[in-house]
Amino acid sequence: MASMAISVSFSMTNGIERGNDVARLANNTTLKLNQKNLRSESTSRILGTKRRLGSGAIRTVSESVVFDGEEEEEKSQKNLRVGLICGGPSAERGISLNSARSVLDHIQGNGISVSCYYIDAHLKAFAISSAQLYSNTPADFDFKLESLAQGFSSLSDLAEHLVSAVDIVFPVIHGRFGEDGGIQELLESHNIPFVGTGSSECRRAFDKFEASLELKKYGFMSVPNYLVQGTEVDESEIAQWFTDHRLDLEVGKVVVKPARAGSSIGVKVAFGVNDSIKKALELILEGIDDRVVVEVFIENGHEFTAIVLDMGSGSDCRPVVLLPSEVQLQSHGSGDQEEDAIFDYRRKYLPTQQVTYHTPPRFPIHVIKSIREEASFLFQKLGLRDFARIDGWYLAPTSNISSASNETFRGNKSGNIIFTDINLISGMEQNSFLFQQASKVGFSHSNILRTILHRASSRLPHLTWHKYESSHLLRGSTTLETSGDVQKVFVIFGGDTSERQVSVMSGTNVWMNLQRFVNLKVTPCLLSPSLRNSSGAFPDKRESDLDNREVWLLPYSVVLRHTAEEILAECLEAIEPDRALFTSLLQKQVMEDIMDGLKNQSWFGGFDITDELPKKFSLREWIKLARQAQATVFIAVHGGIGEDGTLQALLEDEGVAYTGPGVLASRTCMDKVMTSQALSHLSEFGVHTISKDVKRTEDIMHETISNIWDELITKLRCLTFCVKPARDGCSTGVARLCSSEDLAVYVQALKDCLPRIPPNTLSKTHGMIEMPNSTPEYLIFEPFVETDEIIVSSKAKQQLSWKGTRRWVEITVGVIGKRGSMRSLNPSLTVKESGDILSLEEKFQGGTGINLTPPPPTIMSKDALERCKQGIELIAETLGLEGFSRIDAFVHVETGEVLVIEVNTVPGMTPSTVLIQQALAEQPPMYPPQFFRKLLHLATHRASE
Repeated sequence: MASMAISVSFSMTNGIERGNDVARLANNTTLKLNQKNLRSESTSRILGTKRRLGSGAIRTVSESVVFDGEEEEEKSQKNLRVGLICGGPSAERGISLNSARSVLDHIQGNGISVSCYYIDAHLKAFAISSAQLYSNTPADFDFKLESLAQGFSSLSDLAEHLVSAVDIVFPVIHGRFGEDGGIQELLESHNIPFVGTGSSECRRAFDKFEASLELKKYGFMSVPNYLVQGTEVDESEIAQWFTDHRLDLEVGKVVVKPARAGSSIGVKVAFGVNDSIKKALELILEGIDDRVVVEVFIENGHEFTAIVLDMGSGSDCRPVVLLPSEVQLQSHGSGDQEEDAIFDYRRKYLPTQQVTYHTPPRFPIHVIKSIREEASFLFQKLGLRDFARIDGWYLAPTSNISSASNETFRGNKSGNIIFTDINLISGMEQNSFLFQQASKVGFSHSNILRTILHRASSRLPHLTWHKYESSHLLRGSTTLETSGDVQKVFVIFGGDTSERQVSVMSGTNVWMNLQRFVNLKVTPCLLSPSLRNSSGAFPDKRESDLDNREVWLLPYSVVLRHTAEEILAECLEAIEPDRALFTSLLQKQVMEDIMDGLKNQSWFGGFDITDELPKKFSLREWIKLARQAQATVFIAVHGGIGEDGTLQALLEDEGVAYTGPGVLASRTCMDKVMTSQALSHLSEFGVHTISKDVKRTEDIMHETISNIWDELITKLRCLTFCVKPARDGCSTGVARLCSSEDLAVYVQALKDCLPRIPPNTLSKTHGMIEMPNSTPEYLIFEPFVETDEIIVSSKAKQQLSWKGTRRWVEITVGVIGKRGSMRSLNPSLTVKESGDILSLEEKFQGGTGINLTPPPPTIMSKDALERCKQGIELIAETLGLEGFSRIDAFVHVETGEVLVIEVNTVPGMTPSTVLIQQALAEQPPMYPPQFFRKLLHLATHRASE
C-alpha cells in the first residue's frame, strides 16, 4: 500500500458534528484565570445558562476571564458587557476572525464580559462560542453553524437581541459591512452604543474615490484617479485621463483597486489603457465591487501607515497620532513587476521578508511631525471616532506626483505628504500596526484596547466604568528579579530555517498567553538569524557554529514585529545611540500628547510597559543564564537546531528544563527517513509508512534529470512524486512533481537559491512554495498520495461535499502527555485550497486554510476515529515522544489505518493553530493560556523527576 498512489473524495450536507459541540456551544463558559494565586492546573469551569428573548430562545454564548480574588467585587459591581461582532461578507473575514480573537484575548475579564457574534458571507447573524474564534478560517465552521450556533432570523433580530444583551458593541468586521457604515447604521437604528466611527462618516471615508474628494475638499493632496463604474467603460475618456497625467497610453503604470473592498483586497498594478480597463472589468465581473478606482502609481515614494487614537471624552475630539510605521517593500524574487510593486494581501498578513516595517519611519523628524499633525487634522475633519488607521506616502522630490504639482496644500507646503486610504477598523492581530505603534509609547495590548473602549463608553455617561488593572507596569521588562514563588520562563523563537517567521508567530503567541499568569515571569527570546545560511550553501553542522549564535532577551515592544530579521534590526537600532535618541524624542512627544488628552480621565491607570533595551548573549551564555535563573525554556524554534535535538542537548547538558520531546526523539523525527525506519514494524497494528527514495542533492544537480525521473518511476512504481528536504520543517520545499520537467524546475530553483517557487510554476496547480533557506544535503522522493477533493461551499446554502471514492483523508493531530502515556487529541481533517500540497499559509496563517476538527462523522465513523487515535498514540510511544508534538498522516475512513507523513516535535503554535482547535474540542475545553501552561507543567515535571 505504501508504494501506491492512493486517492480520496467527499459528499455531505450540513447538520453534522452535533453531539458534544452543540452541548458546548449551548453553554455560557466562564474561563477563570487566577490572577492572584495560580496554583491549580485547571483554571476553567463551565456554567450553563440560557436567556430567552422575544419569541425565540437565543442562547447567549458569553465567555469571559474573571480574575480570582475579584469575584466578590464582581458581584457588587456590574461588568461592562461587550458584544464582539466579526465575520462579514468581505474576503477579509478570515482576518476579522483573527482580530476578534485578539480583542477577546486582551479585554475579557477585569470588569469586562464578552459575548461573541458572527455574521457570515450572506449577512446572516449568529451567537457563537468564543471557541469558534480560534478556528483557522470561517470556512472551518460556516457550513455547520446552523447546527452548532444560535442563528438570528434577520440582522434586525440580532440588533434587538443586542439591545438587552450588551452595553456596547465592538465591531471587528473588516471591509464591506464593517467599514462602509453597514453595521454602524444597523446599531444606530436601535440606539446601540458601539466603538468606532458613525455610519455616514464611514461611508464617506471607506469609498476610496469619495475619500479622495473629501481630501481635496479639506485642502489635502490626493493621488490623481479615475472612477470606473459598471462594465461600460469609455476607452477614449480613460485614455484622455492617461494623457492629462502624462502617462504612456501603452505602458503607463497605474494601480487598479476596488473603491469599497478594504485596503488590500483586489489591488492590482496595470500597464497602459487596455490593461487598466481589462483589470478593472475583472474586478467588477468577479463581483468584488462595481466601482473601481484607477490611480497613478506613485514612483519614488515611501509608504507609511499611522494609527490615530481619539483621547477626548464625550463629544470632545482630541486625536493623537502614534508613531507611524514605514512600509518598505522587498522584491518577491519572482521577476513579476506587478507582484513586486504593491503592498498586497499576502505581504500584509503573512510574515515574510517581502515587506519590512520601520517604527518610527526612517524619515526626517520634521516629516514625521507633519504626518502626525496632518493625520490628526484629517481624523477630526472627517468626523472619525475612537481610532482609525490612515495610510499614505512621503514623496521624494523626484516623485511623479509631487513634481507634477505646484499647488500648496494646508500646512504641508512642499506637497511631500499624501494620504490615500482611511481604515475605519484597523487590523488587530497580535502584531498588527495598532499594537506595534501603541507598544512603542507604553501601551500593552490590553491597555490600548481598554483605552479605546473607555473612550467609546464616554459618549454615554451611563456606561462609565472605572474597574481597571494597572498593576503590570513591568510587562516589557527583561530583568530577571522576581519574588521567590514566581516561575521564570524563557520562550525562544526565530532561528535560521525558512519557517523562522512562523516561529516568530508561535513564540509571540506562547509568550502573550503565558504572561497572563502573574506567577510566571515570561521573557521572549530571539534566536538570532545567522548570515551564514544566506549563501544557500550546504549547511555546516560544526559545533563551532553554535558558539557564534546569538540570543536576544526582548522587551515587549520589540517582540511585535513580523519577521525575525525585523526583530534583530529593532534590537540593533535600540542600542545604536543616534537612532535610539531619534526614537526617544518622538516617543516623548507622543506620550505627552496622550497624557495631555487623558489627564482628566480618572480611569486611566497609566502606561503599563517599560521601554527597556534588548540584551544580547551568546547561545551558550543564554543557556547558562537560564540555568542560573532556574528558568524553563519553552522551545518555539521550528526546524534547525530547535527541532533536531541540538538545542535540547545543550539545555540538558546544563540541567535546564525545556518543553517538547527529548534529544533522541527530536533527532529521529527531524529526519523523515529515520522516522519511517523507526515505525516500519508497525504495519500489523494499522500504522504504515510511505516508501521513500533518498538522493543527495549535489548528485541530482550533476545528473541528467530524465535519467533520475526514470529511475524514480522504476523504484517507487508510480508516476507522481512528492519531493521534500530530508531534514527541514513540515512545509518547506514540499512540492508535487508530475513530470521530469517539474523536477528540472525544482532542481533549478535549488541551484539558483530561490527563496520561493511562484504559484503555478509546476505542471499541477499549486500555491507559493517556500524553499529551504540553505540547499538541503538530501532530498526525499516518495509516491504522491492522492486524496479526493473536499469542498466547503461558500454558496447560499453552506455545505461540505466529499465523494469518498478512495476512502483516504489527510489529518493532522496533536499528542500531549508524559513519555509512555501520550494522549491523542481529536484529529483535524485538512482541506487544501490551492493545489495538492498544503501551503505555508494554509498550515500556519490565520484566515487561510481549512481544518475540520474533529473529522465529520459522515466522513469518518466513531470507531474508525478511535482506531486512528490509537494508532497515533502507538506512533508517539514508539518514537518516545513527550510533552507535545504534532503528527501528520493519511487515514482510511473505514478502517482507521494510519499512513504516516511526518512528525513535528516543535509544531506551529500560532494563534489559530489546529492544536488550539483540538485542545478546545476536549472536555472540558483547554483555552490557549491553559494549553500552554499545561505544556510548561509537563516540562517542569519531567525535569523534577
